[in-house]
Amino acid sequence: MKKYGKRYNQAKQNIADSEMSKEESLNLCKETATAKFDESVDAVFSLGIDTEDAEQNIRTTVSLPNGTGKEVKIAVFAGGEELSEAESAGADIVGGKDLATKVASEEKLDVDVVISTPEMMAEVGQLGKILGPQGLMPNPKTGTVTPNVGKAVEDFKKGKVEIKNDKLGNVHLAIGKASFETSQLLENLNEVIAEVEKSRPASTKGDYIKSVHISSTMGPSIAVNINL
Repeated sequence: MKKYGKRYNQAKQNIADSEMSKEESLNLCKETATAKFDESVDAVFSLGIDTEDAEQNIRTTVSLPNGTGKEVKIAVFAGGEELSEAESAGADIVGGKDLATKVASEEKLDVDVVISTPEMMAEVGQLGKILGPQGLMPNPKTGTVTPNVGKAVEDFKKGKVEIKNDKLGNVHLAIGKASFETSQLLENLNEVIAEVEKSRPASTKGDYIKSVHISSTMGPSIAVNINL
């Protein structure tokens, strides 16, 4: 059985067993974020989907109105004018075939998001064994395969995040920092809820959003009633 520290256990004592309203849960999440660094506030959605059915897997994006509070590091694979656009928009790493060769040689790419022009996907596709396990492979569904790389960089820098379920049907993502105002976290959470609901696969049956929990990086999990 996993052992938790004194700070976690003290915070856990303040958590009700029943679901709380969104605002109440966010306030409590902020109160229990007592680490010496600015903890992330994370949301976990448990979805009633069959992950073995490709049509039921969720992969989309949402733009958080208040961002995540995290500096997002972005790599862009492009050429010509698109390279200059990506650099001007604030991309951290840019390149074409040369960058693909370097990544293949080093077998790593230390970024949060990878964006590619459609023309470069032939090169980027060969990096699947490196980018795939990190969840970095560009995909048209998330706007990371696009001719407009400058706009894509700007969007992800401002707070666009990916919504993607894992093998257990859970969606996990950061919705901000503990230092955010509750109203800012609530705006971000509402945007995520709306996008998850909009992305419900047509073939799902029964309860779709089975449960939602939020927590800070070092804090306990809090059950949320998304209808309150």
